[in-house]
Amino acid sequence: MSQTAPSWLHGALGSPRAGHAGLAIAKLGSERTFGRGGFSIKSPAFAAGDELDPCFTADEEDAVAPPFEWTAPPPGALEIVLIAEDADNAAPSPFCHWLVWGMPGQKGQLLEGEAPPRVGKNAHGNSEWLLPEVTHGDPEHQFVFQLFALELPMTLMPGATREDVIASMEGHVTACAVTTATYAGSEAEDEGGWDEEF
Repeated sequence: MSQTAPSWLHGALGSPRAGHAGLAIAKLGSERTFGRGGFSIKSPAFAAGDELDPCFTADEEDAVAPPFEWTAPPPGALEIVLIAEDADNAAPSPFCHWLVWGMPGQKGQLLEGEAPPRVGKNAHGNSEWLLPEVTHGDPEHQFVFQLFALELPMTLMPGATREDVIASMEGHVTACAVTTATYAGSEAEDEGGWDEEF
């Protein structure tokens, strides 16, 4: 597998990171489908590339998944899939935080903390938003929120694995989009006095 993300993804992902090549969108997307027809995703809770608020992470009690909005996909889309991955986790492939599908193939949104129609297993094996948790002393991690429009509906039941979801999507992506956020953890910020470069 290539050690870098495809060139058409570079502008959206920013500086190269270890996990970019393994992202779902690097495997399922293409220069033709990326942003096709103006397809895009954003969050009302953060601007692309900004830091996640602790209320979406393991640093706060009662944390929830962030909200997202997306534009209408190109005609013919029947389903929307959202995959969230940590591009900096020390693992052979990106750490999966969220697998969501079952949204209709049209303009839509997920509200803050809203339960999606169908959710697959995250990297911990649970069918929910896996709260970002960055080890104290680690540099900030980049979280990549990848949106896909499919020409066929997914037949997978809730609780499917990342591998199952990606296998079901292959060859059926008509458009894709991405937004990112970073997080370094509140503990690292609260310690103060650290001038080291990690």
